[in-house]
Amino acid sequence: MELYQKTIHEINDLLDKKEVTVTDVTQAVVNRINAVEKATDAYLSLQTEAALEAAQGLDAELSGRAKRTSLEGIPYGLKDNMCTKGILTTCASKMLYNFNPPYNAEVYDRLSEEGGILLGKTNMDEFAMGSSTENSAYKKTRNPWDLNKVPGGSSGGSAVAVAADTAFYTLGSDTGGSIRQPASFCGVVGMKPTYGLVSRYGLVAFASSLDQIGPFTKDVEDCALVLNAIVGHDAKDSTSLNLEKTDYTQTLKQGVKGLKIGVAKEFFGEGLQPEVRKSLEDAIAIYKTLGASIVDVSFQHLDYALSAYYMISSAEASSNLARYDGIRYGFRAEEYSDLVDLYKKTRSQGFGDEVKRRIMLGTYALSSGYYDAYYKKAMQVRTIIKADFDQVFGGCDVLLTPTAPTTAFGIGEKTSNPLEMYLTDIYTVPVNIAGIPGVSIPCGLDNNGMPIGMQLLGPILSEETLLKTAWAFEHESGLTNLKAPLGTEV
Repeated sequence: MELYQKTIHEINDLLDKKEVTVTDVTQAVVNRINAVEKATDAYLSLQTEAALEAAQGLDAELSGRAKRTSLEGIPYGLKDNMCTKGILTTCASKMLYNFNPPYNAEVYDRLSEEGGILLGKTNMDEFAMGSSTENSAYKKTRNPWDLNKVPGGSSGGSAVAVAADTAFYTLGSDTGGSIRQPASFCGVVGMKPTYGLVSRYGLVAFASSLDQIGPFTKDVEDCALVLNAIVGHDAKDSTSLNLEKTDYTQTLKQGVKGLKIGVAKEFFGEGLQPEVRKSLEDAIAIYKTLGASIVDVSFQHLDYALSAYYMISSAEASSNLARYDGIRYGFRAEEYSDLVDLYKKTRSQGFGDEVKRRIMLGTYALSSGYYDAYYKKAMQVRTIIKADFDQVFGGCDVLLTPTAPTTAFGIGEKTSNPLEMYLTDIYTVPVNIAGIPGVSIPCGLDNNGMPIGMQLLGPILSEETLLKTAWAFEHESGLTNLKAPLGTEV
């Protein structure tokens, strides 16, 4: 196995034993990027020269001390909606084509303090609005399992970088499934933590009450390692939870004997691809052999989740994106007659179709005479769905569901039908509405060799339980660090 194909914990073993250097590891990933990036288009911008310089500096520093942190010297990628001082942060939008942030996102600072080596900023749907990474203003990212398929979205570039071995881990943001759905499509592990567990400071806002940063990794143990680094209170984020530090690796291998795993029929209804259903049934059987008990649970109001999500997220997007007016920073139309014309032309030319669609929907929902009928009603539904989850978790510890109804679909297959595209998030959006954690892990392949994802959900702050449940399946099934059939040169 090549260095770039290994997991974080495998690389840690090699680095701690001094069998390889940080420069060796970084150079291996840079070589991999040079070989396959033109085919996958996972990155919007690359910092490979700076990464190699940082690796050499770290090697010199590490030669003088015995211990290193678990992410020190590990190359990674960052979704391009997280601020990086001195490095363009475009949100894959023409509107921010020249935005050089004056400060860093908190998660970037934390990874830098850990000694992480940034390889580049990954592609995404514009302002994180989309489910296929086809809404980027700059390029279309391709799924390494089949270059004619989408990687999912909106964090498609981050998922592909891990799946194609062009990063050991990446960070994405999840507003309605934007980490878990691409993780499912690309055969990697993707986690959306409890809302407020990871600081959103420096994350360019889409829908502030739903957005959450989380990791993409090659296996569950790596997910725990990255989570250890990015979780923690941040006074700069008013929604950040102030909790005692947790080491998510400590309980990882405790097993699931006696654990109650809930299965809800509402997640296994019409539209679920047969191979996805079969893989999940096989996963349930594995959990039974591991000593977990499977319980039937039910939701009363889950059918309303998708509608409520798109109403709430679009309303918040309308408000958050009002700042892009061509005055302070970012794109500005070249020709205009007055201030109002400047606003109109800047926003018309700077935003893509999907962003405009959601701004219009959100503005309408917040407008006088419609606020009560749409936005307020959606917020009431949100409260009901939270209560549904509370009731379900009264009878089980973990909920097992599909991550997505199908495996990855073809590039261009759903772009002409936004509603069909929105339905790909049907199993992930309720999680953001409730603010609970969720993780997607690979649980098989379909008849065309495309990855299938299983989603594990738990009550607020149940990350430890979710990770040990995920690790137990991964260890028993052998579905870990899956390798996409992408050649060494494309």
